[in-house]
Amino acid sequence: MADSKQAPSKPTFTKVMQLRPMTSGVTLTVKVVNTKIVCPKGRAGGPRGQMRIADCLVGDETAMIIFTARNDQVDLMKEGSTVTLRNAKIDMFKGSMRLAVDKSGRIEVAEPANFTVMENNNLSLIEFDRVDVVI
Repeated sequence: MADSKQAPSKPTFTKVMQLRPMTSGVTLTVKVVNTKIVCPKGRAGGPRGQMRIADCLVGDETAMIIFTARNDQVDLMKEGSTVTLRNAKIDMFKGSMRLAVDKSGRIEVAEPANFTVMENNNLSLIEFDRVDVVI
């Protein structure tokens, strides 16, 4: 039985360059190039349940993409750190791809990666047109 040899705990790692619109359930190891808080939602001094959102430029040796970090995820996305994104997906925002990890996935701080991020290939700068298919 060849199937019994596959260990479910060994996810297949995806490279940033392989990401496409509608991609989901992927695992990637990326370096955080920079992090920018875009939405410290709620009033300053408001309730503790306020939502924080940061756009984090992340990448590997094949490409870069914007990762949207929410709430506690923002604290893990420190510039220069290496993280593993498990069960990540692509969200579309204004026609461009953004990487995200929702409640079904997780972010883990990893050992520093030994690759250099390819900074001249940002997949979030590619605009996609939405095409509605009528059947």
